[in-house]
Amino acid sequence: MAEAEFDRALNRLKENRVRLTPQRKIILNYLITHHTHPTVEMILDDLQKHDDSISLATVYNTVKLLVNYNLVIELKNGDGSTHYDYFGHPHYHVVCDNCGKITDVMDDEFYDIAKELARVTRKNTNYLVTRSDVEVHGICPDCQYKLGLNGNKEELN
Repeated sequence: MAEAEFDRALNRLKENRVRLTPQRKIILNYLITHHTHPTVEMILDDLQKHDDSISLATVYNTVKLLVNYNLVIELKNGDGSTHYDYFGHPHYHVVCDNCGKITDVMDDEFYDIAKELARVTRKNTNYLVTRSDVEVHGICPDCQYKLGLNGNKEELN
C-alpha cells in the first residue's frame, strides 16, 4: 500500500515538473510510512539516524513543497508547533486537548462529509473549496484515564 502511495505521489510531482532529489524522495516516503504527525524537527531527527546529509532547511523546504502540491497537510496542535501528515487518503483528525496527540480517523463517510462542507461553503460564501481539513478536539483515552475522567483504561480502548 505504501509503495503504491509513494508511486502515486511521485507521479503527481513529476506531472508538475518538480525535481525529485533523493532527499525529497526520502522525506516523502517518511511521511507516507509514518502516521505520527511529525514536526520538521522530528522528521530531521529520524532521518539523520540513517542519512546525516539531510539538513533542517531541506526538510522544511520539502515539506512546504509537498504542502503546496496538496500531498501533505499542516496541523497545529495547540502547543505552537506545526505537525505534518501525508494526505493521500482523505481523513480527519482528532486532537487531544490535554496532551496534544493527533490521531487519524479513517471513515468511508468522510468523502461525503467533505463534499457536503464544500457545497454548504460554496452556497454561503461563493468560495470554490479546494480541500477540507477537519479537526475534532477532545481528550484521548490515555488522558481520560490519567485524569480519572472515565473507568479503567481497558474500557476506553
